[in-house]
Amino acid sequence: MTPLSLYIHWPFCVSKCPYCDFNSRVLPTDLEEKNWEAAYLAELSHYAARLGNREIATIYFGGGTPSLMRPQTIAALINKIAALWKVQQNCEITLEANPSSSEVGKFQAFKNAGVNRLSLGVQALDDADLHFLGRAHDENAAREAIEMAAKTFDRFSFDLIYARAHQTLGAWVGELQEALAFGAKHLSLYQLTIEEGTAFHKRACQETLTAPDDLAALMYEVTQDMMAAAGLPSYEISNYAAAGQESRHNLTYWHYNDYVGIGAGAHGRFVEGGVRYATENHRNPDRWLQQVLGAAHGRTEETIIDEGTAMREALMMGLRLTSGIDKAAWAAKFAAPLDDYVAQQKRSIMVEEGLIIDDKSTLCATADGLQRLNAVLGYLS
Repeated sequence: MTPLSLYIHWPFCVSKCPYCDFNSRVLPTDLEEKNWEAAYLAELSHYAARLGNREIATIYFGGGTPSLMRPQTIAALINKIAALWKVQQNCEITLEANPSSSEVGKFQAFKNAGVNRLSLGVQALDDADLHFLGRAHDENAAREAIEMAAKTFDRFSFDLIYARAHQTLGAWVGELQEALAFGAKHLSLYQLTIEEGTAFHKRACQETLTAPDDLAALMYEVTQDMMAAAGLPSYEISNYAAAGQESRHNLTYWHYNDYVGIGAGAHGRFVEGGVRYATENHRNPDRWLQQVLGAAHGRTEETIIDEGTAMREALMMGLRLTSGIDKAAWAAKFAAPLDDYVAQQKRSIMVEEGLIIDDKSTLCATADGLQRLNAVLGYLS
């Protein structure tokens, strides 16, 4: 039975962070969560009617801030999924959460609902930087949330953002040492980037918000070394884990496997009847809600992905992994060798430049290649 992953998007937050370009907005004070629960259940049923012969491998509640939902809503969605599909015994069920006291108080209830992995949006362990990043919690709340996550969940992760304006290498090393002391087996460590359409994008015209490129590159290299020494080597550009603690849901994306997107603005990629589809839902939460309650789905687009596009996307995603792309898995997925898709001459030049490793079983980026991945992908694809 072919595995399938589910991504469920909750588009609301307590506030909008200035660096965030995700589909999120401030939680309305008059939101009727029962209506949202009904819409999620309807869209899940819609996709089960199409893909009900699949086995659910991972479920991911993302956002937004899905920990703002009631634990009863999370439980209802997990129970519905189990009623609609066969669910793998070791199914990974992740919930994103923020370190506010109101959300931390619900951790045990979320675990009781069926969540078995928590992903905390900490972002910094310093009050000044948390204020700069527009976060609603302080450093003490961040530490308390991490400690509570460790007590409640066998598997948890938290995020930090580095290469912030005025951040020194020494300050980042100290912050990372403190993060490692919490004993998490997975960390997501992102360089601050300025995305179009965000509040930071507007501010960046008047002020410097990120570290200089050479310092950011040095921070990345030091991060790689520190995480490897701590037993959490990178398995993807920004993700680090002990063996067996990788995010299985995110590996679905990077391995270019099938997933369904549920909720406002969610995307999906899956094969049905031998045809590969891409889906995209209404970004506007109200429009998504209204359409789902009337038509049982919130799609604005469903397109067939041609083989060339699929291969290009798979290359882009797979080379983000430090392990790279397994050539046998590629051949099984596309019924064609990876070596036929990426020209030998291009691969040879990238090998000579020290940017990729190309052997009989694998195509992967080197450490230098990962730092220049956009250029590598632009040349290879």
